[in-house]
Amino acid sequence: MKVTQIHELLNTVTNEVLGSEDLVKEDLTNLVDVGTEIINADKIDNYVNKLVHHIGKVQFNNEKYSGKAKNVLMDSWEYGAILQKIDAELPTASENDTWNLVNGESYDPNIFYQPKVTSQFFDSKVTFEIPISFAENQVKGSFSNAEQMNGFLSMLTNSVDTSFTIKLDELIMRTINNYIGTVIDKKDPNTSVNLLDLYNKSTGETLKADKCLTDPKFLRYANFIINTYVGRITRISSLFNIGKRERFTNVENANLILLNDFINSSNVFLQADVKHNEFTGISGVDTVPYWQGSGTGYGFTDISKIDVKVNNGTKTGKELTQTGIIGVLFDRNALGVTNLDRRVTTNYNPKAEFYTNFYKADSGYFNDFNQNFIVFYVADVTE
Repeated sequence: MKVTQIHELLNTVTNEVLGSEDLVKEDLTNLVDVGTEIINADKIDNYVNKLVHHIGKVQFNNEKYSGKAKNVLMDSWEYGAILQKIDAELPTASENDTWNLVNGESYDPNIFYQPKVTSQFFDSKVTFEIPISFAENQVKGSFSNAEQMNGFLSMLTNSVDTSFTIKLDELIMRTINNYIGTVIDKKDPNTSVNLLDLYNKSTGETLKADKCLTDPKFLRYANFIINTYVGRITRISSLFNIGKRERFTNVENANLILLNDFINSSNVFLQADVKHNEFTGISGVDTVPYWQGSGTGYGFTDISKIDVKVNNGTKTGKELTQTGIIGVLFDRNALGVTNLDRRVTTNYNPKAEFYTNFYKADSGYFNDFNQNFIVFYVADVTE
């Protein structure tokens, strides 16, 4: 089993989502598995070197961060390492001889018709850890009582949990982004839907991408198209996945994730524009503030952008940059997180009287390109 260390990617990702740096190209080829198909020195403490002796009141920033990414955890298992997905192709129809009898003709019922079955294996994991050391005797002089010191240590533990939440959230988003990049690269109009181009062609307008989110007519049309696709994928078809397999997605298994700015624009401009708006909104939607990061200013170009090197099933992968991504619609089996294993190991140093916790995480992230996945975006088209 391939296990990849991804701490460097996660440190870059954390800076992107916290707004401390611009978006950079991310190499996702080792993150997502797409499957293999057969077929004042004297006044501070000696621990963190930042605690001043002695402060009358101490307040800790210890608010829990719950995370905002789509929950795509599939399941976990204790033993074994490989996720296998088995698929049976649709059999073809043959001539019914019951109504085509010929005198003297032999009709052999003993022919073996082998079903066509394919199998995919997802057998890679990514891993990282966050170590942090704790000391007690060295910081007692910085606090008035045990409750204050415990509050300080609790704050440190919460900072680890927050860091974990951010990193695991963004690994989920990178799993989605890898699929987005791969689908857009295929340029199939059934899976890469340019809402702006469709609108301009159907109306004769020449609306530009930088103006479309404030145009009520475009927003109404975009909501209509996205809702239409939600219904389309419930019927079996090979049009809505890049593997060109016969697939259908029941409504209860459909995941629709839209950019916050698109949802907010729809709510404001459509509800203000029409009296009866129950047919202009989309129900059952998850939202994200951005796909890859906020940049340094939450501009639409940044929040709707991915800049990635995707694992598209080839040996080299593919670099792709795309802005204007509005949302994705996909089957819950199209991607996921499997076998998430979070644990903590501890080491105590009796000589220096401190202990270190190693917070570790292993998990597998996969894209199944044989499942329905549709990207909605806006982009200017030049003839």
